[in-house]
Amino acid sequence: MKPISFVIITYNRPEDALALAENISRLDGLDRWVEEVIIVNNQSSVSYGVLEDFIAAHPQAPFRYFVTEENLGVSRGRNYAIRQSRAPILVFLDDDALFRNNDALASIVAIFGENPAAGIAAFKIYYHSTGQMQVNAFPHKRFSARKDWHHFDTYYFSGAAHAIRREVFDEVGYYPENFFYGMEEYDLSFRALDRGYTIRYDDRVQIWHKESPAGRLTPRDKRRGMWLNKVKVAWKYLPVRDFVSVGVSWGLWYLVKSKGDIGGFFRGWAAIFRIPREERRRPLGAAARGYLKKVKARLAY
Repeated sequence: MKPISFVIITYNRPEDALALAENISRLDGLDRWVEEVIIVNNQSSVSYGVLEDFIAAHPQAPFRYFVTEENLGVSRGRNYAIRQSRAPILVFLDDDALFRNNDALASIVAIFGENPAAGIAAFKIYYHSTGQMQVNAFPHKRFSARKDWHHFDTYYFSGAAHAIRREVFDEVGYYPENFFYGMEEYDLSFRALDRGYTIRYDDRVQIWHKESPAGRLTPRDKRRGMWLNKVKVAWKYLPVRDFVSVGVSWGLWYLVKSKGDIGGFFRGWAAIFRIPREERRRPLGAAARGYLKKVKARLAY
């Protein structure tokens, strides 16, 4: 068994998915390190013929292509792919990402080999259009202080590009399936940390991300979902004071980003008030809380 399975969930971006498949096929050591490249077409409404033709023309590459019967969202889509995978290290990439360095595969294996406690690895991500580091994909809120660090332990990771040991999913479960979009990485991070794993950032793996520096134009309901999911994470794992502060700060964020959507604001709070009845609290243990303090995690907002 080779050590790496790729997991790629794609929706309505066939040209980006093709570019990523081509990029992976050119990586150094593909035959040595990669067991499979799992691509899940998340019930896209556009043709993926260009990608399907590329896969058919490269039978020597370990592509495995699936089409779901419905749009599973991010979390359920990843979970679907995880269940198909076989290797001990799962590398997750957004379909609009590309590897910046061709030696990334050997570096991924090295990161986990050098850090036995690391259950999750986070990578250095750049905007494809500008070449600048993507601040909102950096896995620590102290960006200015740490942006030049080559590696450090942290407390969350970016969904755009990361790697996770299979044993983490075996021990703590998969991505939360009631999170259709956003913040599922925080939920999984806290469960992994509570089980004694660490999260390791390492800039030996570098990624181009085609997301615009201005951000994606998300609908109001998607932003409201991010707010709700962030509050769910705080309720489940953090002190009640953080649950309150996260709710208030992200509620204000929603109001600003939605340009004063009062109706959505009150619908968000109605959903938040239901969280204590719908989600069981499982506060982090002393060891995980000590780890969060050590890595200077920002939790209150």
